[in-house]
Amino acid sequence: MAGADPHALTGDTQTGDGDLTVLREAARLIGRAEAPELAISGILRLLSQMLGLNRARVMLPRIQDQGLSIRYAYGLTDEERARGVYEAGEGIAGRVMQSGQIAVVQDIDEDPMFLFRAVDRRTLPDEIVAYVAVPLMDAGVPMGVLAAHRLRQRPRKFDRDLATLQTVAVFIVQILKFNALLEERTATLRDENRQLKDALNSAQPAHGILGESESLREALRNALKVANTEVTVLLTGESGTGKERFSELLHDQSQRRDGPLLAINCAAIPEQLLESELFGHEKGAFTGATAVKKGKIEMADGGTLFLDEIGDMNPDLQSKLLRVLEKRMIQRVGGHRDIPVVVRIIAATHKNLQQAVGEGRFRLDLYYRLNVFPIHLPPLRERRGDVRLLTRHFLYRTNREYQRNVVLGPGVLERLESYPWPGNIRQLENIIRRAVLMARGHTLEGAELEAILASESSQTQAQSAPPAWPATTSPAPPAFAGEAEGLRPYRRVRAQDSAMLIQALQQAGGNKSRAARSLGMTPRQYRYHLDKLGLNPP
Repeated sequence: MAGADPHALTGDTQTGDGDLTVLREAARLIGRAEAPELAISGILRLLSQMLGLNRARVMLPRIQDQGLSIRYAYGLTDEERARGVYEAGEGIAGRVMQSGQIAVVQDIDEDPMFLFRAVDRRTLPDEIVAYVAVPLMDAGVPMGVLAAHRLRQRPRKFDRDLATLQTVAVFIVQILKFNALLEERTATLRDENRQLKDALNSAQPAHGILGESESLREALRNALKVANTEVTVLLTGESGTGKERFSELLHDQSQRRDGPLLAINCAAIPEQLLESELFGHEKGAFTGATAVKKGKIEMADGGTLFLDEIGDMNPDLQSKLLRVLEKRMIQRVGGHRDIPVVVRIIAATHKNLQQAVGEGRFRLDLYYRLNVFPIHLPPLRERRGDVRLLTRHFLYRTNREYQRNVVLGPGVLERLESYPWPGNIRQLENIIRRAVLMARGHTLEGAELEAILASESSQTQAQSAPPAWPATTSPAPPAFAGEAEGLRPYRRVRAQDSAMLIQALQQAGGNKSRAARSLGMTPRQYRYHLDKLGLNPP
């Protein structure tokens, strides 16, 4: 014998105990090994030491072509493994890979198809050496080859070796498939994290305004052009498109960044209180005015005041706001003294102010004062590609907030991109939060998302996308307290509305935001009504 094989055990057991032990230990390795190298190498070692199937190896396709190379082996040196490279269809292994059929070589010295590439004949026993190769099959398609040497003259029959190798091949296929799935999932998460990191880095100067669509970039460019000026800016667009974010950007990129930035939602405060909130009041100006109070305009002196939903301001306040813009003066409620203020106004609305002017609901002169530099914020459905980016951002943030590890299943991102998003970014964020909390496992499946979207469509009555601003006004919510259609429905708190408020909350299952929408109110308005009427529903 020219050279002894240190792993060449005879394995001449006539019973099936050795085979059962190998299969049992192989299953144990699959369950306990942390990496495919450990599991597969351990299985190949069992084949050699217990069954005499020596120099076992697993050959898999190379990345760059259809050839094969030895990926896992037992009993081969690193040099021998490196030599074990075969072109497509080359040698016994190449033929098995192409045909998907088992190959048995009774004598490697006599078969011209056997290539002494991974082994040197001088290192093998001086006996007749056989070679067995079985395909690694996945759904009827070969994905690799499992092969081993054995001494031909053994009491143990070839059939038993073939049966064991075929069973082990199934185990190895499952290991490889699981590892491929794990690598794909890990690669996806790495890609998502990289994209999210890149997006966050690129969005830092824009105060977290995420998006790569041209329509959003145009709005950002316009905002940055006038941020460091004193010009009055009017932000237009549907609700939930990020107008408050843009107001923060305009303030922080201006010379007023060290001054205050105050915001007030003109639609969320009853009109009889809005004047006091904006202009302040003197002591004794009305019942309950027990001390002097500065208004938001005065408090924002030297800084910026963001007036959200300016289209809901009543005509009397519109004229007083016009005076602020023209004279830079205010008078507190109940006062007669002019107070100078230097404040920059940024206004926002989801309504079509041009149409409101034509209908006599908004002052033309105030409109011209506010509309010096309009910036239109595009709805989410027109921001191509941004749904995917925002979804990843909200998913990452929500997972961290709730300590979850939910990922998106197949087709989920595509479905989110096809949804019309009548509530825009705010609605997308809410749906992602709900999806993370409701996901049954670690993957949000398409059926779970569809259930959430169906519920959302039912709640918002948004079966189709609303018309683009400002071609028409946004669809008016159901009338509340008898107000005219097309106007913001809330005007005053009335005791007779208590039953209606409670009934809406009960029908919404205790969800105040849903109850507010059913009455055509904003959530802030609805909560204000409850507080003022002393309603504390169970």
